Amino acid sequence: MKLYFRYFGIHLRSVMQYKLSFFLTTVGQFLVSFTAFLGMYFMFSRFHSVNGFTYYEILLSFSVILLSFSLAECFVRGFDAFSTTISNGEFDRIMLRPKNEMFQVLASKIEFSRIGRILQAIATLVYAITMIHLFWTPDKIITLLFMIIGGFVMFSSLFILYAAFCFFTTEGLEFMNIFTDGGREFGGYPMSVYVKKILKFCTFIIPIALVQYYPLLYLLGKSNNVFYIIAPLSSVIFFLPCYAFWKCGVRHYKSTGS
Repeated sequence: MKLYFRYFGIHLRSVMQYKLSFFLTTVGQFLVSFTAFLGMYFMFSRFHSVNGFTYYEILLSFSVILLSFSLAECFVRGFDAFSTTISNGEFDRIMLRPKNEMFQVLASKIEFSRIGRILQAIATLVYAITMIHLFWTPDKIITLLFMIIGGFVMFSSLFILYAAFCFFTTEGLEFMNIFTDGGREFGGYPMSVYVKKILKFCTFIIPIALVQYYPLLYLLGKSNNVFYIIAPLSSVIFFLPCYAFWKCGVRHYKSTGS
């Protein structure tokens, strides 16, 4: 952890060399994510509920997913941009260093401009919590924390999976954006608003529903199933095959010669 914080300090000092650029980029990220919030607001100005969920309940779901995704995009950005690391031959240098290659990729890039999205997600989350007027018992606080942590681990795992494919394709596979950026978009709404096949896919293949939908039901008092409290921790199970595929990619890595 000490070495990671040294990397953290280096990246922070780097972006602070251009303070105005950093500030404008952060504001831009805030405003871009805010457009999704406005779209949801205008929709609910016409429709009062969607599949039994009110505007503020869906806003809670939206903010949790946005916060999880933004945290992953901020701190796990090295895997999201890994195709460049492969194509320019930089991974050769990583392989020659004594530290673990996954740690080096993780620490190689921290996207501080995503703080704009993180702040917007936190503000939206606080607003939704205030308007719903839930009775916050310890189990519901734990559920909310598990949703955020589980979402962060799930999106981080998807970024790692995306990076692992680059060992075999050199270039990144754009279809993975369906599960990363796409997961952020349609994960903003409870999974029950989609067809059952989508719900099953997001439960047993990519656990977005286990991170978002099922714990949300418990959080809002729509279900008393206590299993839903720990359902977001299934993202750790999802991480394991993604990590195994990454290690498989490392073993089969061949330099591009760049």
